[in-house]
Amino acid sequence: MTDRTLTVLGAGLAGMVWIGVLTAVLEPGGMRAELLLGLTAEDQRPVGSLPYPFTIQNLMWIIFFLGFGELMARYRAGGAEGAQLARRLLPEDDLVVLRRNELGPFYKQIRESDPEGTYWLQRLLTSVVLQFQSNGSTDQVNAVFNSLIDLFQHEIELRYNLLRYLVWLIPTLGFIGTVLGIALALAQAGAAFAAAAAAEQGGGPSPEMMQNVTGELGVAFYTTLLALLQSALLMATMHVVQGREERALNRVGQYCLRNLVNRLYEQR
Repeated sequence: MTDRTLTVLGAGLAGMVWIGVLTAVLEPGGMRAELLLGLTAEDQRPVGSLPYPFTIQNLMWIIFFLGFGELMARYRAGGAEGAQLARRLLPEDDLVVLRRNELGPFYKQIRESDPEGTYWLQRLLTSVVLQFQSNGSTDQVNAVFNSLIDLFQHEIELRYNLLRYLVWLIPTLGFIGTVLGIALALAQAGAAFAAAAAAEQGGGPSPEMMQNVTGELGVAFYTTLLALLQSALLMATMHVVQGREERALNRVGQYCLRNLVNRLYEQR
């Protein structure tokens, strides 16, 4: 398995551990247990609901940690891309001019530093060197350089498709949990009202009964509240990590432009 897969799976396991810790620490039926875990006391659990730990909140926590695992993988990838600049694959002396027949050793060094073509820097440098060696035209080199930068930018956007889906999925699950909670609460309340009316021969609902119904409705909205908080935190972190990757690409492009593209000498 790849490092990215291991990181995401590790984050998923961390989410399960987090749920276990909260379950052990929080008291069932308390507000924090109901908000974070959907963990209610046995006598407060709506009829027809799934037994704990099969709650919407726990599912959201697992998805939340999986999303953070993906963000950790992207954060490390952005750092690895930026670290390639420290290899100093190109001459950085401002007086150096690179001619067509002098690029062979640089091309070999670039390929050996990344045989699998994993990193933006090596992919960009090899493409520019090959283009210049094939026809010696700096105009075509600039066109290839700009096209590759656009492709790499699009590649960054594609890498965050799964994260965007998870950010959308969490509040959707929260709304689903709220709807299900309201439906179960109303069903339980209807049965309780009918029993109370029959026992009291048509009398109205007691204050205790109304308090129980409103309490159950309040618990139903906890899934949406938790989902919005998780989604906001995940979205904020995603923008920070994506910005890190985009800055790494910007630095790679500037390095290639300054130390290769602008130094190429086109013989007329």
